[in-house]
Amino acid sequence: MSKKVRWGILSTSKFARTKVIPALQRAETLEIAAICSRDAEKAKAHAAEFGIHAAYGSYEELIADPLLDVIYNPLPNHMHVEWSVRAAAAGKHVLCEKPLGMSAAEVTQLIEARDKHGIVIGEAFMVATHPQWEFVRTAVAEGRIGELRAVQGFFSYNNLDPTNIRNIADFGGGAMMDIGCYPIFTSRYVIGREPRGVAGLVERDPQFGTDRLASAMLDYGEVQCQFVCSTQATPYQRMHFSGTKGRIEVEIPFNAPPDRPTRVFVDDGRDVFGTGVETVTFDTCDQYTIEGEAFSAAVRGERPVPVSLESALGNMRVIESVFESARDRRWVELIR
Repeated sequence: MSKKVRWGILSTSKFARTKVIPALQRAETLEIAAICSRDAEKAKAHAAEFGIHAAYGSYEELIADPLLDVIYNPLPNHMHVEWSVRAAAAGKHVLCEKPLGMSAAEVTQLIEARDKHGIVIGEAFMVATHPQWEFVRTAVAEGRIGELRAVQGFFSYNNLDPTNIRNIADFGGGAMMDIGCYPIFTSRYVIGREPRGVAGLVERDPQFGTDRLASAMLDYGEVQCQFVCSTQATPYQRMHFSGTKGRIEVEIPFNAPPDRPTRVFVDDGRDVFGTGVETVTFDTCDQYTIEGEAFSAAVRGERPVPVSLESALGNMRVIESVFESARDRRWVELIR
């Protein structure tokens, strides 16, 4: 392996081009060595745009490149597992975008591929390595707000484009898969265990067939989590953690901006007017850069993978259970 971990970008998706590639190119321990598209000319054009040495006209060619260490997979949800398994079979480590698959069974296939080929695979929940979330998890664990009792979240945007993959049911579109996965993940991340059961409510777009509005309640025993997500509401996001002695509010929990500081509000609970609120500010950083550095360190054996496939399996089981609960109008137990 070269001194810098060599990454290949599997596709020229807009998300990769606008968010991930610029961030990874600011990382010190890795380099983007190749990019691909099913359109060779498009791959060449974007390689030239970003100063990437190699451009390939197929996914197969990228995966076969013997000089690459890591494949970053930002393909649509329904293509995540297939191409991640192919990359693993070629001996490549894989960082795959969330949600990792279309079902828990698909994630299990990827676990089997990882174990068979002895490589590192992780789910790209960039929030897991952002300093603000490391702070929240530590603050809750240390009892800064007393005993945690409730987690509440909201995540929404408004997208009515029928050609957008987030509005195509067969591609794994819809609110729960695209953004509901975040409050599920962050509640599991902070609480440190899996929920015992799930209740869900889903309202579907009559044209797209995707869930445009979804709510869920997660039972963690002495902690309860409730959240709402929507693909057809005004853009907004927040996460709240309430305890017996105070509360924590994450201002921009998921799309943390790379060009300005982020803030977390810690309330000591002295009154309802905010007199006891402390603003904790985190220096400007790009969470995709941090994610890339952390995954490269895992590839070098210097740390565990930030978000393991076992964690991805837990998240997908919750997502599936939300849909099951909404469909059958019943509580779904996860841990019996």
